[in-house]
Amino acid sequence: MIRTAAIGLLLGLATTTTLAAGQDPQTGFIIAPGWETVRNNCIACHSAKLVTQNSGSREHWLSLIRWMQEKQGLWTFDDNTEETILAYLSSAYGPKEGARRPPLRADQLPDNPYRKPASTE
Repeated sequence: MIRTAAIGLLLGLATTTTLAAGQDPQTGFIIAPGWETVRNNCIACHSAKLVTQNSGSREHWLSLIRWMQEKQGLWTFDDNTEETILAYLSSAYGPKEGARRPPLRADQLPDNPYRKPASTE
């Protein structure tokens, strides 16, 4: 009985290690071309979990970037950086199959009445 439990535990650990091998242990980002650029730019303002829990098309991710730039003070990316970020996000965190509906674009989100205006100082 103990031997069976030990074998099951070892198999479970091996499976967990195998599944996590393609993820950055610090952020949880899927390791694929462009992940470091996303890490370096996105987690400067928010947690990696905010990225990994979302999904969407290239257009969806672009609308979120534009919303962050217009409303949250995100800096403007050079063309290469923006392309790298969009390619990574739309590939690694593309639309989920079986979702109830496509995610809302940033311009479709309601205004937040509790958000304080950004300081201009």
